[in-house]
Amino acid sequence: MSRDARTAVVLVALVFAAWLGDGAHADTQLAYVGPGAGFAFLGSFLALAGSMLLSLLSFLTWPVRVLRRRLRRRRLPLKPQVQRVIFLGLDGLDPGVTERLMDEGKLPNLSRLRASGTYSRLRTTCPPLSPVAWSTFATGVNPAGHDIFDFLRPSPRTHAPELALSRVGPPARVLRIGRWRIPLSKPELVLRRKSRAFWSILGDYAIRSTVLRVPVTFPPEEFDGFQLSAMSTPDLRGTQGSFTFFSTRSEGHLPLTRHGGELRGTLDGPEDVFLNQPEVLRLPFRIHGEAGRRHLEIGREQCELRPGEYTPWITLRFRTAAGPVIHGIARFLLTEPGDEVSLYVTPIQIDPEHPALPISHPGIYAAYLAKLFGSYATVGMAEDTWALNEGVIGKQDFLEQAWEIYRERERMFLHALARTRDGMVACVFDTSDRIQHMFHRGAGEGGEFGGVIGDLYRRMDELVGKAVAHADPGTAIFVLSDHGFCSFRRGVNLNAWLAAHGYLEARADGSIDWDRTRAYALGLSGLYLNAVRGAEAKALRAELSQRLEQLCDPATGERAIRRAYVARETLKGPYLESAPDLIIGWEDGYRTSWDAALGKVSAEVFEDNTKCWSGDHCVDPALVPGVLFSNLRWEAADPGIEDMAPTALKLFGVEPPAWMEGRPLTPVV
Repeated sequence: MSRDARTAVVLVALVFAAWLGDGAHADTQLAYVGPGAGFAFLGSFLALAGSMLLSLLSFLTWPVRVLRRRLRRRRLPLKPQVQRVIFLGLDGLDPGVTERLMDEGKLPNLSRLRASGTYSRLRTTCPPLSPVAWSTFATGVNPAGHDIFDFLRPSPRTHAPELALSRVGPPARVLRIGRWRIPLSKPELVLRRKSRAFWSILGDYAIRSTVLRVPVTFPPEEFDGFQLSAMSTPDLRGTQGSFTFFSTRSEGHLPLTRHGGELRGTLDGPEDVFLNQPEVLRLPFRIHGEAGRRHLEIGREQCELRPGEYTPWITLRFRTAAGPVIHGIARFLLTEPGDEVSLYVTPIQIDPEHPALPISHPGIYAAYLAKLFGSYATVGMAEDTWALNEGVIGKQDFLEQAWEIYRERERMFLHALARTRDGMVACVFDTSDRIQHMFHRGAGEGGEFGGVIGDLYRRMDELVGKAVAHADPGTAIFVLSDHGFCSFRRGVNLNAWLAAHGYLEARADGSIDWDRTRAYALGLSGLYLNAVRGAEAKALRAELSQRLEQLCDPATGERAIRRAYVARETLKGPYLESAPDLIIGWEDGYRTSWDAALGKVSAEVFEDNTKCWSGDHCVDPALVPGVLFSNLRWEAADPGIEDMAPTALKLFGVEPPAWMEGRPLTPVV
């Protein structure tokens, strides 16, 4: 195609981009997501131009929007009890560890809340997984009310695992011109969490909220306030976080090749789907210099590579064949700096200054935070646990990464608290979850990393002190976790057990013969029936529940499953049909094996868990309650995480809707 023809194609794309843009997301909703892991996006220069235009329009229309909000504001049915509510989520903070450290005098801020306000263990969800529990926090309903039961769920057509939290699909209409492909409609961006978040309800009454990194908020919702998405936000390749590893060594990595006095490599980015046959966009890079003084050059960027020290966020620009540029960010870590050289690259993340997918509401909010504090991690699970599991980075490298992400979030949270005189602020920190996952084994046993979890709790306590400092007499503050923690010593492949007992048929290649299979396991807690209906299904659920609760580990003689919950007897709600037939409540020390979580069938039912990921909470909910602290006194008899949404509404003078199952906490008079 000639240059003139290519220019014409790009101009057509720009015309369609302008036609498709609407509202606060005009700068970010023009993404195309391919059928595989790769992403391709309309040029992020469109996002920048859109953001600048929206900023100007926002400034010019501010008086009109304020008047409109006042005119549309619903009358509060109840008298507000507070001006401001703060939710500080510390994902995975365990009540047993918290209570022990408080009694030892090591958590002074939490201890003061316990003494002057309220402390209680907080009932979690069934199953006690973070996306499930935080969705219940947001909506005040159980999983059958919001349709989130796990990280993964089976495709209704193929049984293959698919992400349960969100869906990103291609545009329905595409114009094909020669080798080019131009989207004529918006891509499919769906938040799979159903029901309505309480901050959206508050917006009906012009009560503004700032919601920072609360899980299951991608794509972001439109409401009266600000939101930065969290769990399920993809990286630029379309995965949930895929690192890259280069080395001059010969196995298990991408190559670093020697050319004279320098090293060269190529970093894979998203797919270029302006092409009928999408191609992976790549960025070549060079490393030059001697051991201890190496230098990285990639695109327009260059920086020093210091052994064992992460670079700042580096902007990566992937130019499509049609011309537009897709922006991403990544950090680089030289893990081996001598004669042999190895380089770790974090997942390539959506650039918050040029977001190629909507990661905030309004669309400009992500860029605003980046301009204010510098670039920051945007992928849903930002701490790279899998790189540590695979031995690509070390424990100290992981800790440095986790605490830097924590510092990014702390700056945003404290900024929001300082700027919010009335309304609601909610922020979830998942550092407490990720570090406990990776350092549970050996905690408290001495050695270099034996004190990591104790240090984690002390730092979370310091954060609580900073938040409480913003709590004036008109503020209610809640510090909570969604679940606690257990050990993960042994993995269990229930598909192998089902195959051994005639419920599942595996082919010679290891795949499942669906025509001869009645039950299969997928995800971290789900067991599903296949092609079984009515009375037969009810009987099979009861049979499997009874047999699984008797499953013992031959290596230890211990029961592996505390309870196998029949979902139809445990949960209720409009999305019950989407639930697994059984929800497995594991005993302490046991969890779904890594292969079984993806629906695979292994040779053995039980296996040792040898990965760094040695702590978990995918067990029976009774074993892993969360914590709840407040500066106010509440009658806290068995509170559940579903009670947080109606409590927040009631504090602001809003009557909780009848569909909310949670009940507002009762103040001590």
